[in-house]
Amino acid sequence: MVDTYKAFPEQETSSPTFLEGVKDCIPTLLGYISIGIAMGIVGLSGGLSIFQVFLLSTFVYAGSSQFIICAMIAASSPISAIILTTFIVNLRHLLLSSVLAPKFTSYSLWKNLGIGSLVTDESFGVAIIKLAKKHPISDRWMNGLNLTAYIVWIISCTVGAYLGGWIPDPQILGFDFALTSMFIALLILQLQTITPSKLKHYLFLMLMMVICMLVLSSFVASSLAVILSTIIVASIGVMTDK
Repeated sequence: MVDTYKAFPEQETSSPTFLEGVKDCIPTLLGYISIGIAMGIVGLSGGLSIFQVFLLSTFVYAGSSQFIICAMIAASSPISAIILTTFIVNLRHLLLSSVLAPKFTSYSLWKNLGIGSLVTDESFGVAIIKLAKKHPISDRWMNGLNLTAYIVWIISCTVGAYLGGWIPDPQILGFDFALTSMFIALLILQLQTITPSKLKHYLFLMLMMVICMLVLSSFVASSLAVILSTIIVASIGVMTDK
């Protein structure tokens, strides 16, 4: 992770404001709103109340985990299994936060905890793109980015739960596939902008991911296999990237 941090060139000394963070978050809000509404609808159909969906989106704040929790609740899974699965699925946030951490070493522990607890895949992406463009980031900017996404997500999930009363079976309309479809769309958009050599590299990593998943799934649970495969293939990607 230290290498990733060092890869960014020296940045400007100006400190971006909270409102700049809010502004930079706006392009990602369409994804938060659409996926949040879908999650609320799925949550209500899974047996949760509107208030429970609100609490879930407030205290868990992880789209993939929330979809999984709703599915496990509907399947009457034990609480211990739900907690363990949620923990494993969200382990990637340790990696995301560790990449950003060197930029916030001058801030207090409480400020770092506040920033890290609200980092998502989307906010991490916005921050990394800003760093790659040699633009500075600050705690105020990160809070503007994170809090805007957080509030919009909670509202979207709650609205989705309210709308779910008129949709008895969301699977018919494919709402349970919303999160997966979003990541597929992001992957396609990324593949359209890369060079042929990079495309070959990415296809190689995808193949390695499939192989790792097939091998590891024979020895450990599929949820753990996903995490281990991601770490292994990400490491291979860093070492083979030219």
